[in-house]
Amino acid sequence: MCPLKLTDIDLFYIIGLGINPCATCLNGTQLTASLNNIAFVMPQIALLQAHYFNIKGVFRTDFPDRPPTPFNYTGAPLTANLGTTLGTRLSKIAVNSTAELILQDTNLLTVEFHPFHLHGYNFFVVGTGIGNFDPVKDPAKFNLVDPPERNTVGVPIGGWTAIRFRADNPGVWFMHCHLELHTGWGLKTAFMVQNG
Repeated sequence: MCPLKLTDIDLFYIIGLGINPCATCLNGTQLTASLNNIAFVMPQIALLQAHYFNIKGVFRTDFPDRPPTPFNYTGAPLTANLGTTLGTRLSKIAVNSTAELILQDTNLLTVEFHPFHLHGYNFFVVGTGIGNFDPVKDPAKFNLVDPPERNTVGVPIGGWTAIRFRADNPGVWFMHCHLELHTGWGLKTAFMVQNG
């Protein structure tokens, strides 16, 4: 059932493509992809294993709920490097909390369609739109009556998608772009849902 009431956790993730310096690359740069300006780095130890056995130094649980620097996400294309950072950073969520996540496409390098997949959960697609998400006007248009239930959703080119889910499955769960190239560039994160 779709969480109807105000959610416990409100997340706003921007999807970005970027270019980082790379001393060993042919042209001195490397393409990256990020959520909230963080390109995810896969660790040598499985995230669930590190969580379960309390292995320190594998990941951090400080993934930002919002982008570090707000800007006109879908305006004129930006080619400036916003300093995408590399990291293995997760969002920590209490078990049985309800989350609302806005996935916003951006104009960093180019706008693009991104199919996002969440492991461990089905979620409800409560809204979608073109342009920048408006936190004042757009939630009034959310479909909380009969939203489609999915585990993968498309974020439209130059637009946004809003999903809601109840975090009732403890563990560490990846969320990533389903375009393999983008995932390899770092367009993913994970939710660490704490056991009650």
